Amino acid sequence: DLEYKSYLRNMSNSDFYLRYYVGHKGKFGHEFLEFEFRPDGKLRYANNSNYKNDTMIRKECNVNIPVLKELARIIEESEIMYEDDKMWPAPDRIGRQELEIVHKNQHICFNTSKIGSLVDVNASKDPDGLRAFYYLVQDLKCFVFSLIGLHFKIKPI
Repeated sequence: DLEYKSYLRNMSNSDFYLRYYVGHKGKFGHEFLEFEFRPDGKLRYANNSNYKNDTMIRKECNVNIPVLKELARIIEESEIMYEDDKMWPAPDRIGRQELEIVHKNQHICFNTSKIGSLVDVNASKDPDGLRAFYYLVQDLKCFVFSLIGLHFKIKPI
C-alpha cells in the first residue's frame, strides 16, 4: 500500500536489516535457529534440529510498518549499536551466535559463543556489553516466536 511504499522510500537512505543465528555442529549434525528481517518487510525463520529425526522448520511472512518500527525501537532501546564484541567470548565447539544489524546508516556484526546464563555474561571481560546483547537476543527471540506463532496459527483462539 501507499504508506508502506512511502516508509520504504524513507528508509532507502538507511535500510533496515536484522539477522540472528545461533547454532552448533554436534552428534545430531548442524542444529541452528536463524531469523532475519529484510528491508522489504519479509521475515524469514529457520529452525533445524535432527534430534529424534526432526526436520527443518522454515517459515516466511511479511510484516507491516508497525512491526518494523517496534523492532527498530527494541534495537534502539537496547543501545546495542554502541557495543563492540572484541572482549566477548569467541565462538567455540559449544556453538556460536551471530547478530547483524543495519539501522540508521550503521552496520554492526557481532560474533560470540553461546551464552548459557547470566553467570556466563557476568564472568566475561565485558559484562555490560554482553548483557546488552544477551537481553536483546532474548527480546528478539520472543518477538519473532510471537510473530511466527500468530501468523501460522492453524486454529485461531
